[in-house]
Amino acid sequence: MQNKQEEPKLKKIVDAADGLSLGISIVVAVLIGVAIGIGLQKLTGSVWTLWIGVFIGVGAAILNVYKAYAKQKKSLDELANDPRYNYKNRHQDDEDEDDKY
Repeated sequence: MQNKQEEPKLKKIVDAADGLSLGISIVVAVLIGVAIGIGLQKLTGSVWTLWIGVFIGVGAAILNVYKAYAKQKKSLDELANDPRYNYKNRHQDDEDEDDKY
């Protein structure tokens, strides 16, 4: 059995690795895009095809950031709707009902 005290430590490591993986995925996406551009340049002989690969890589990096943002926003929205953290909202609703009378 796992000790409950060990779970938060593991969660911190997983969260840190997830944040690190975002940075690595941005760099890798741009590098793969540049490699595609160099491949296109050698295949076609045109210099401007390198920029196609660069734009593909930058687009992939932006998509990775957006996916990470959407995942984080979903997690925070679930946390906001958690009843353990709705203390303020419950008391604001009670005060609103008192103002009605």
